[in-house]
Parts: sequence; structure tokens; C-alpha cells
Amino acid sequence: MPSTDAAHVSLARSTAGPFDALGAAAPVPKATLDAAGELLRALAAPVRIAIVLQLLQSGRCVHELVGALGVPQPLISQHLRVLKSAGVVRGERTGREVLYELVDDHLARIVLDALAHAQEGMTDATAL
Repeated sequence: MPSTDAAHVSLARSTAGPFDALGAAAPVPKATLDAAGELLRALAAPVRIAIVLQLLQSGRCVHELVGALGVPQPLISQHLRVLKSAGVVRGERTGREVLYELVDDHLARIVLDALAHAQEGMTDATAL
């Protein structure tokens, strides 16, 4: 695995693409790379991906996520803590319940793109 000890890493692109917002061949600060890595780690578990997909539809309480995903409540709560600490979801208490929602649409786009990419790989593999 390459080291990220350098103060920044260059994202060189020979053609215009989705990284233009960062700037072609612009240095990316290590802190930004670290934050992106933490975000991707938080999204790495299948149950957390399923939670994000549920929250993409609408805000949900823990018991609604338990019912929709068929996962025990303590496990849902643990995954929500990870997502919350990574800044993926936020919770708002209303009475005895906490309504969880996505912080923004960028995060849902990451999950949807990953799912689309995985589905393409599965489709390509079955075509062989």
C-alpha cells in the first residue's frame, strides 16, 4: 500500500473528468485524503450501505430500520453510531425516538455509484 506521508498527493488527469472540481493535477492535502478514507471506511459495511439506502428514501427511526433490514436493534444502533461519527447521518430527537437522516446527497451518490459499479461488474462476469 502506498504511503501518504507526503504533505499531499497529486491527482494527475490527462483528460477532463469528474476530478476537475479538485483541479487537474492539483495537490490534495493529506488531511483531505485522511477524511475521505474515514468516510469510505464508514461506508464499507453492507449493513451501513443498506442504512444509507433506507435514509435516501426518507428519515427513519431505529425501529423502522430494524423492520426494513431485518437486523437486530443493537446492531443497527452500532452502525448508526459509526455513520454519525463519520458525518454521514445526523439524528434529531423527537420525544422518545431519534429520527436519522443523511447529512447530504453527496454521500448517497457515493453509495449509489458504488452499487452501480458493483452491478456492472456482476453483469460483465455473467456475460463471460
